[in-house]
Amino acid sequence: MTPDEADTVVRQLISGDPAAAAAILTEAGTSTEPLVLTAAALLDPGAPGLLSRAVAVAVEPRDRQITALAAAHLAGQRDRVTALAREHLLDHPDSVLAAWIAAGAGSHAATHDPAGTTPAHPSKEFS
Repeated sequence: MTPDEADTVVRQLISGDPAAAAAILTEAGTSTEPLVLTAAALLDPGAPGLLSRAVAVAVEPRDRQITALAAAHLAGQRDRVTALAREHLLDHPDSVLAAWIAAGAGSHAATHDPAGTTPAHPSKEFS
């Protein structure tokens, strides 16, 4: 999936298209696209390694910021999510995934990780 295709399917997901959620989860099995992997990690926070894979392939600052934002969301760090989203959206106002995460990531807002097993990856954050 190309970055443009990933952006389109993420926009479809955010608009409530259940087929987009299924497509993202299916694509995540083999994808190297950070946006797809990050969205999949939000959809299925129990899936091992999705967010870690997103972090590993996120080489652009924009992608690293999105993975840090998703990690904070999955860890239930609401204040951190707000701060990271605000900073990210200043530089990338077209980032619908960041806005969706900041708004609670739809029905997946309850993906809190009380055990603290979601990686924080501070070294890959905003650079």
